[in-house]
Amino acid sequence: MVEEALRGARVVVTGAGGGIGAALARAFTAAGARVAVNDLTEESVRDLAAEIGAAVVPGDASGIVPAARDALGGGVDVFCANAGVGTGGGPEAEDAAWELAWDVNVMSHVRAARALLPEWLERGSGRFVSTVSAAGLLTMIGAAPYTVTKHGALAFAEWLSLTYRHRGIRVHAVCPQGVRTDMLTAAGIAGELVLAPTAIEPEEVAKAVLDGIADERFLILPHPEVAGFHAARATEPERWLRGMNKLQRLYEDRTGGKGEAV
Repeated sequence: MVEEALRGARVVVTGAGGGIGAALARAFTAAGARVAVNDLTEESVRDLAAEIGAAVVPGDASGIVPAARDALGGGVDVFCANAGVGTGGGPEAEDAAWELAWDVNVMSHVRAARALLPEWLERGSGRFVSTVSAAGLLTMIGAAPYTVTKHGALAFAEWLSLTYRHRGIRVHAVCPQGVRTDMLTAAGIAGELVLAPTAIEPEEVAKAVLDGIADERFLILPHPEVAGFHAARATEPERWLRGMNKLQRLYEDRTGGKGEAV
């Protein structure tokens, strides 16, 4: 059972100030893990930490591994790279928006892995949980920086898995569609069209993650229908693109043909 595997495990959850991150922190705690929660500020996770008895490791998710090790008594067993930004727009989005999406959605995972791998490879075990989004398998209308960087996050998770699985490193890519969080609200009309109709609660994502860990599945799909969409995208790309373009045209109709502000 997953509770046996996680009992006493030292777990870090980034972006735990709300939504999926907070739900993951609660779920791992309930499974018996020792948890450290991260967000940009201590204030944003203080109440959660008090609720579940977690350590607080505030700051940029890219550089918290040393502090997390200290907070958890000398090591990290599971790292949940959950922090992310939902940057919208297309090629017209400013370079700063693209750079932020790249830094948070991809490079924070790279930097965390860089810091964790020596410890994990030396002892022959470690688990990296990447919150990717279905956008990493598919796409998201109105949000090129988000889509592109989530594809990058998935590619990095795949690379980690195929490179280190024989050395005891386990990697999971979590790819939900709509989840009832502040990010869904911020997605505006695009979120209403694509994500809201089948949106689930963060707790359902957390349960899917623990189930995926128990089954040792790389790809964790809290919305099972995403598997079919992913298959259609791979095997019938023209049909899939026509369907997505139909959504794009509905989006343009709802926004006066100009999309939404970045």
